[in-house]
Amino acid sequence: MTAALSVSGLSFAYRDSLVLREVTLDLPQGVVLGVIGPNGAGKSTLLKAAVGLLKPSKGTVACFGQPLQKVRRRVGYMRQASSVDWDFPTTVSDVVLMGTYGGLGWFRRPGKKEHDVAAAALRRVGIPHLAHRPISQLSGGERQRTFLARLLAQQSDLLLLDEPFAGVDAASQETITRVLHGLRDEGRTVVIVHHDLATVPTLCDWTCLLNRTVMGFGPTKEVFTDEMVKQAYGLATT
Repeated sequence: MTAALSVSGLSFAYRDSLVLREVTLDLPQGVVLGVIGPNGAGKSTLLKAAVGLLKPSKGTVACFGQPLQKVRRRVGYMRQASSVDWDFPTTVSDVVLMGTYGGLGWFRRPGKKEHDVAAAALRRVGIPHLAHRPISQLSGGERQRTFLARLLAQQSDLLLLDEPFAGVDAASQETITRVLHGLRDEGRTVVIVHHDLATVPTLCDWTCLLNRTVMGFGPTKEVFTDEMVKQAYGLATT
């Protein structure tokens, strides 16, 4: 089966500071991948490069064996909640509806089909009752669920999420985990930047240990060991 995401020799630098160095990985379809590593390891940069928001200094990225431009509709991206202007005057339902825009042609407005898709996404993340609430009035967990619903509305096959569990309550964490595993069980591929090491074994099927370069990549039970995690975080092993 063609890899959902293939990264080959990817490097990226901000001015003269090298953030990613020769990152190479081939991710199979139908798994949840956790990108794990210390602060400043390049995790968010890797996701942004994978979805075309950043142009790498060198290397290539392919999705389902094709350049991103040819399969863009099959790839969805959820940015960090902290990078969003939550004071913008819009509602939860309007934000989620934005996820359907990629399937609309020029000058077309969302119709019944798109509204149904958005409503289904809200139900799946457990917040249909918040549809008409201004986003400025959301809690941390509600914000993450709203963004996840927008991502679901895109109906992508490869979903990349940057810290989807940041600032969430226990109920939202459980819901988001259930949704991500449900997507995997449907045959979709999920990539998340994740910081809670304690939940990696139960959340992620595959793990990428990243510290500017790949320190380990593969099935979690093989890669997520004490020794390899310590190496990735630059800690002395005993």
